[in-house]
This record gives sequence, structure tokens and C-alpha cells, in this order.
Amino acid sequence: MTTVHPQDVIDAWNQDGAAASIHPTRGISENAYWASGQAQAELLAQDIPAGAKVMDFGCGDGRVAIPLRDLGYDVAGVDASPRMLAALAERAASLPVFQSDGSDFGKHLGRRKFDAVYCLAVLIHHSYEAGEQLIARLRAVVRKGGLLILDWPTADQPAEASEWIGVTTWSPDQQDNITTRLGLVRRDLDRPWAVYQA
Repeated sequence: MTTVHPQDVIDAWNQDGAAASIHPTRGISENAYWASGQAQAELLAQDIPAGAKVMDFGCGDGRVAIPLRDLGYDVAGVDASPRMLAALAERAASLPVFQSDGSDFGKHLGRRKFDAVYCLAVLIHHSYEAGEQLIARLRAVVRKGGLLILDWPTADQPAEASEWIGVTTWSPDQQDNITTRLGLVRRDLDRPWAVYQA
């Protein structure tokens, strides 16, 4: 099996036509695509305290970050793809963003921490090793008591993606081992993603 490296994903998102692959609703219509982001922002707002400082890691073109900001959150968008950040800036130039793959947060943030960090449709593209490293880096920028929200699907037979657009799935034991080691406690919520408290 071929291992997908983080740079493979970054390079893929910078190719022409990658934006068409960003979310299944984009194949339906642009309105459906942006409505899906609004719905996810509203669901995130059920768990993230009002007015919180929030990082959207893997923000892409702002599908979720823009409506979350419009709900009154202090949102910073972070993505490894300059093309995605440029697309976000076309829609919401005032939303603060920076380019990062997660390995250089100190350069961009110093000691700044967030009340909540969410990472949707990112971990699915990475290997277990790269995903675990990224989760540890995201945890490091969440303040004590803050939330880390991860979209990392489970499966009865978990497997790593073999290409950038593939889907890596995790076993509950893998997830528990990583989050326990990082001092994260899963909140018992019925969401399409996992919500952890630091």
C-alpha cells in the first residue's frame, strides 16, 4: 500500500480543479455547498461557547469558517494550501488566515491558544502517523478546558488512505489511545465528529 504524505495532500489541493473535489455538495450546486457549511457552523456553535476564539484548521475556501465568524466567533482560518486561502480571501478578506501544515504553529501563533480548534475533512486524507502528529499539534494550541473537534471517522476494519482523495478510517482503540495520551476527554455528544475537552 502507498503511504500518503502531508505534502502529497498539499500539492493536490494546489492543482487546478482541486476545488471541485473539496466537498460532495459542490457537485450538486454552489448553493448546496455553502449551505452545508452554514449547517456545520450552526452545529459547531451548539458546543463552542459564544464569542470564543476558534481555529478552523484545514479551512479551505472558508465554507465553515465564514458562517461561523458570522455567528459571532473570533475565527482564524488555517490551511496548507495558498490556493484555498486565496479563495477564502475572495469571499471574506477580513477573516484572518495563515498558511500552515500544522508543523510551524509557534512561528504564527507564539504562545497564543484557542478556546476551540476544529479540523473537518482533513485527517481523512492523511496516514495514521501524520494524522497523529497533526492531532498532537492541534492539541498544543487548545487552551486548558478548551475544545478540540476532530472529524476522524471510525470503521470496523480501519484503513489508511492510499491516495490523497482517499479516506483514512480509525478504530475506536486507536482514537482512545491517542486522545488519552494527549489529555483529551471525549464529550458524549451526538455529532458527525468527535468533540474533546482539553
